Amino acid sequence: MSYELYYWPGIARRGEFVRLALEEAGVAYVDKAREPGAEETLLALLERSDLLHPPFAPPFLKHGNVLIGQTAAILLYLGERHGLAPTDQAERLWVHQIQLTIADLVSEAHDTHHPLGAHLYYEEQKPEALRRARDFRENRIEKYLRWFEEITARKREDGPYLVGDRVTYADLSLFQVTEGLLYAFPRAANAVLADCPGVAALRQAVAQRPRIRSYLESDRRTAFNESGIFRHYAELDR
Repeated sequence: MSYELYYWPGIARRGEFVRLALEEAGVAYVDKAREPGAEETLLALLERSDLLHPPFAPPFLKHGNVLIGQTAAILLYLGERHGLAPTDQAERLWVHQIQLTIADLVSEAHDTHHPLGAHLYYEEQKPEALRRARDFRENRIEKYLRWFEEITARKREDGPYLVGDRVTYADLSLFQVTEGLLYAFPRAANAVLADCPGVAALRQAVAQRPRIRSYLESDRRTAFNESGIFRHYAELDR
């Protein structure tokens, strides 16, 4: 039974974290964001009144009669089904905890260019964005990446990944968020990564995984752009 992934077309936001897991798992899925009329299909599902568990916002994943919203919940479901999470309960919850922390980082990255709200254009909140981005560059990027670095340092003898010696969905998500930071804040992110060899090694290890490498080189991969969560505005990376 194929998975159906619903997300906004043409943008690399939270849906990309789910795509990486599906690609690494090597399972059949339909990316509804790449089909004609994708936005209308997405909105029609969101507006259905007969759903017992209606999702709040995309991404959401449909698998038979199961409909799951929230990126971390989707990845928890896929991780257990496709070997992208440990079998031990404590370790499985640890991977989920890491994923929720990544979600916090993603939200903070978004708020650098939309500190007053998503209903306003970036150009309508530039002074506030400058202040928010300064704090994010000078304090938050380093705080998050050094926490991930500490995790890798404690188990480096097991390989480059965050938990155990096998890749998990948290590794894939850390790869994506690192790529996003390097796109949006190349100066600041590169400076922090220079002192985080474990995170840098994880990024390279994920990029070289055969299925991930194939995906990154394909037209299925949505490039970062200024409509996504990670946006590059030169004035925010000074």
